[in-house]
Amino acid sequence: MENFDASLSPYFRALLGPRDTRVKGWFLLDNYIPTFICTAIYLLVVWLGPKYMRTRQPFSCRGILVVYNLGLTLLSLFMFYELVTGVWENNYNFFCQGTRSAGEADMKIVEVLWWYYFSKLIEFMDTFFFILRKNNHQITVLHVYHHATMLNIWWFVMNWVPCGHSYFGATLNSFIHVLMYSYYGLSSIPSMRPYLWWKKYITQGQLLQFVLTIIQTSCGVIWSCTFPLGWLYFQIGYMISLIALFTNFYIQTYNKKSASRRKERLREHQNGSVAAVNGHTTSFSSLENNVKLRKQRKD
Repeated sequence: MENFDASLSPYFRALLGPRDTRVKGWFLLDNYIPTFICTAIYLLVVWLGPKYMRTRQPFSCRGILVVYNLGLTLLSLFMFYELVTGVWENNYNFFCQGTRSAGEADMKIVEVLWWYYFSKLIEFMDTFFFILRKNNHQITVLHVYHHATMLNIWWFVMNWVPCGHSYFGATLNSFIHVLMYSYYGLSSIPSMRPYLWWKKYITQGQLLQFVLTIIQTSCGVIWSCTFPLGWLYFQIGYMISLIALFTNFYIQTYNKKSASRRKERLREHQNGSVAAVNGHTTSFSSLENNVKLRKQRKD
């Protein structure tokens, strides 16, 4: 294991600089293998889980889902608050902030970002609940890619750039997750579903988050500081991949649904018009037949 970590270090040292010693000994951060194994197990469950559930009844999980989503909502709110206050108190620079610019004050950001990293492991449960409830249509390429990559990326972030310019994307994402997990929690209660209207806007918020992160990361490239440029370039590339996948999801989920609804309304309108015309034609035919019958009787 130590040899494996040692073999990784030269490559990442060239891109991101030396490994940060402030997180040495922190839970899950010393070695990469536990994070890698968790991700491998996650992908294995994604592959085998739906096969296992194919001949079984779906689980409701309603009570657990309410507690789970409430817990992640509160954790996301805690991280958002702590990151915003930490950045404000430490006078972080929006355009570029090094990983050691604020001295001991950086440790507050490091501690919160560890929770952010750990939350990505907890969020694997999103997919497991989909499998247990047999909501396999929600286990998309986007969903699996996003969940599997975030945990691994943030292991490297925590080991090389655990504060400084890394704060921005995590802060925005924590805020979006407050909205998202509160929505999921409320949607677990059937009586609340008619009042939930903001699902579409969560996806729009996620897309805005990625765009803002690219802008803020690009500032670090243009007005560079001691923050490693390799991470900034990587983050821009990763955000572009998420924009592509989330845009495709948005189009498939909302634009096509809106188009199909318009077609349905048009079809219903046309059917109604035809029915009215047919009704008029039938009445006219009946009237014509009645006239003919009267003539026959007179004859």
